[in-house]
Amino acid sequence: MRISTKGRYSILIMLYLAKEYKNDRYVTLHEISEKENISLKYLEKIMLNLNKQDYFISTRGAHGGYKLKYDPIKYSLKDILKASEGNLEVASCVTEICPKKNSCITFSIWNDLNSVIDNFLESKTLKDYIEVEQ
Repeated sequence: MRISTKGRYSILIMLYLAKEYKNDRYVTLHEISEKENISLKYLEKIMLNLNKQDYFISTRGAHGGYKLKYDPIKYSLKDILKASEGNLEVASCVTEICPKKNSCITFSIWNDLNSVIDNFLESKTLKDYIEVEQ
């Protein structure tokens, strides 16, 4: 499994918003773009995928922007990465029907590794990482 910049920036956006959750403050993508030195156009593309998941409340106007809809503990890293990356499996044989699955000597390696990664990402939330920083 390789996490693309789209996946990494999705986590970054969500953590940025999570830090402001207690302040009940709307954050603009322009602010994130400037503070993190990421193209605004690229952030807008990423936000389209994340916005489909109903993760945010957004508003327009002078004090507009985005804020998390729920407490940061409700957002697992797995859910965020799946929303941006889609497939998170380490090898295609783990989820696809493979005719050699039962006789393949490496299948259990990929399956076990996939389980470890899956469990880790499921067990970690945004709250775990904003508490470390504060």
